[in-house]
Amino acid sequence: MRILLVEDDEIIAESLTKSLTNQHYAVDVAKDGQEGWDLAELFTYDLILLDVLLPKLDGISFCRRLRASGNHTPILLLTAQDTSTNKVIGLDAGADDYVAKPFDFQELLARIRALLRRGGSALPPHLEWKNLWLDPSTCEVTCDGKLLHLTPKEYGLLELFLRNNHRIFSCSALIDHLWSFEEPPTDDTVRSHMKGLRQKLKAAGVADDPIETVYGMGYRLKPAQKGEGKGETHRRTQENVTAPPLPTSSPRKNQVVTGVNKVWEEVVQKLEERVTTIEQASAILLLGKLTEEIRSKAKLEAHKLVGSLGMFGSDEGSHLAQEIESLLEMGTKLEPTIKQNLSQLVVALRQELQLLNSKYQPTLLSVNQLANELPLLLIVTQDRELAEALLREANSWEMRSLIASDAIAARELMNENSPDVVLLDLCASGSRENALALLAELSGRTPPTPVIVFTSQDSLLDRVKVARLARSSILQKPVSPSQVLETVNQILQQSRSAEARVMIVDDDSQTLTALHTLLTPWGLKVYTLENPLRFLEAMAVVKPDLLILDVEMPGVSGIELCQVARNDPQWSGLPILFLSAHTDTTTRQQVFAAGADDYISKPIVEPELITRIFNRLERVRWLRNLSEIDALTFVANRRKSTQDLHQYLQWSDRHHQPFCFAIVDLDYLKQINYRYGHALGDRILSRLGELLRQTFHNQDVVGRWGGTEFVVGMAGMAKTDGVRRLWEVLKSLRQIEFTAANGEKFYTTFSAAVVEYPQDGDNLQALYQTADTVLDQAKAMGRNRVLSHERQEAGGRNRVNGKNS
Repeated sequence: MRILLVEDDEIIAESLTKSLTNQHYAVDVAKDGQEGWDLAELFTYDLILLDVLLPKLDGISFCRRLRASGNHTPILLLTAQDTSTNKVIGLDAGADDYVAKPFDFQELLARIRALLRRGGSALPPHLEWKNLWLDPSTCEVTCDGKLLHLTPKEYGLLELFLRNNHRIFSCSALIDHLWSFEEPPTDDTVRSHMKGLRQKLKAAGVADDPIETVYGMGYRLKPAQKGEGKGETHRRTQENVTAPPLPTSSPRKNQVVTGVNKVWEEVVQKLEERVTTIEQASAILLLGKLTEEIRSKAKLEAHKLVGSLGMFGSDEGSHLAQEIESLLEMGTKLEPTIKQNLSQLVVALRQELQLLNSKYQPTLLSVNQLANELPLLLIVTQDRELAEALLREANSWEMRSLIASDAIAARELMNENSPDVVLLDLCASGSRENALALLAELSGRTPPTPVIVFTSQDSLLDRVKVARLARSSILQKPVSPSQVLETVNQILQQSRSAEARVMIVDDDSQTLTALHTLLTPWGLKVYTLENPLRFLEAMAVVKPDLLILDVEMPGVSGIELCQVARNDPQWSGLPILFLSAHTDTTTRQQVFAAGADDYISKPIVEPELITRIFNRLERVRWLRNLSEIDALTFVANRRKSTQDLHQYLQWSDRHHQPFCFAIVDLDYLKQINYRYGHALGDRILSRLGELLRQTFHNQDVVGRWGGTEFVVGMAGMAKTDGVRRLWEVLKSLRQIEFTAANGEKFYTTFSAAVVEYPQDGDNLQALYQTADTVLDQAKAMGRNRVLSHERQEAGGRNRVNGKNS
């Protein structure tokens, strides 16, 4: 549960924050009313603890403004003014409860729990699932009466799922609920907490896994099977595990349809109120008593209905609302025929809303329909012990598995199921030639299927054959199942596009809700802002990858916000899309003149919106990739390669695997540039980059660190193997003939130094320094060679081994 504490007394704020955190609440703290208001607009809270006497914006005004905006978050007022009059004022302003200072903390906790239960549809004070029991008053979790020891975040996750037993939580939603604004974790951290919670529940004997993964969407509480009650145990066996065929329907389509139904349930009442406001204005108009205030309000509601009805596929409703808006713009004094026309349009609008309501009645989807496909692994090996160990580990990582004894069986399985990753054991998969042929086929697919190849120790021949056929990850046996699945997870993460942050600014809350629900299942992290006056604060917090603006908003228009963004160097290149019911040429010209990238007219066609958003995001990602790739050689630049090297060093340390690091330096480039020109020198650098890209694979790191210097990182590779691989690159470079502008032909070489983690250095800087020393020795010996650094075991002096010309 996430709480906003608005308190200007630092002592009280620190004390409350610590106490609430100990009770497993995530707490954001604001030191004045305006800061609290900004946070309340940007984030969703389960409860607000609010002091009355605050600087900038007092607590009573805060309450009134929050309730006026339609926000119904429970509010608990804190104040030293313990009088009946002050309590009445606070409660009338919209507060749900009132605690006077000084207060008893246990009483405060009890009031917080009561308000949270009230806000959560009167959930019982004790939460249970089969033989699992959670007591929020003591923050204790038991299984069959035995106490479970959970971390605060594990407890928070479990309580959140038990309190919201039908809701699916994405990683970003879990972060919003359980982590404070100042400590947002990564999605990997959330998954780590989820894995820890599941392991503890399983070890404690909880009947089945209570948390279900809805792949592509997040997590939710698993529905109990029919006939299973508290204390019953239901376990899944691992024998004869088979994977169901992949569904033919689009998971995203099902997610979007289901999401629209849920949104409709939330907004239909508000839409009813808007139509009612228009009906009342029409009736008053027929009586000749329409005031300017009522007309303006009805016109505003009609304008909002143009977009919100269109979001739910009602082109007719959107058109009717637009006509009504146009008639109301004519003023309060209308001709009788126009009044009758308006009245007929309002009746038609009500009928259209009723049709939509019948269309979006809640529908029940089966668990299988909601639980979209999990990643599928194909394990190709005759080593039954290895296969079963990998199958068990894959199940704990929430992945499906199929086992094939050889390449022929693997092809038969792939005719029915398309695996996300293939684990290919060259040591025990039947005919080695058939296995290598399968590897080539997988590499030739569009897109290529990722493959992890298992090889025996010091099998350079296997590595060379694999390198010729495909860019595959290679793991040296023996290898632990957890290490294999971590590598699989890294591959899956790399294959998924990074979650983009989309910020939407629109004064229509229904449009914001609909867009949030429609876009989130597509892997987008969506932030909404209803008050355009908070634009700068929201931009600073969200840092979006794409911005969606409405044109017409109170206070400040979307066109003006676009100009503000374009005038700020930080946002000058941000993709900006406009959504508006205005389709006239003048508005479009103003939008693009302000710096917009695209314009979409309401009512919105969902496929068009999705396509336009992803086209812009792909362009952004492409430009971002340019910032990570060396433009001349197309290998990673220094910043990107350094980041990747650090990650692989951490991986090697966790799994006690070798890591080989090398510096490659092109020989005599300065003389080549002087004699033949820089254009030819650039061509040589480009060709060396190409050779390095072709030789090293996805699990390797190749980067250019400036000038003639390249670095290479080889995960799971010993120093001797690293020398051999670079020696093959050097031999290939020696055979390339370069021709100068004057017709002169020549060849070139490089010098390389190879070191190994951890014996030659326990961090990247130490490895680089050691390799640089070896490289100096290689140059002193005449260049054109690959040398390695070796340290004698018993206090002997350092020596250099390697190959030369």
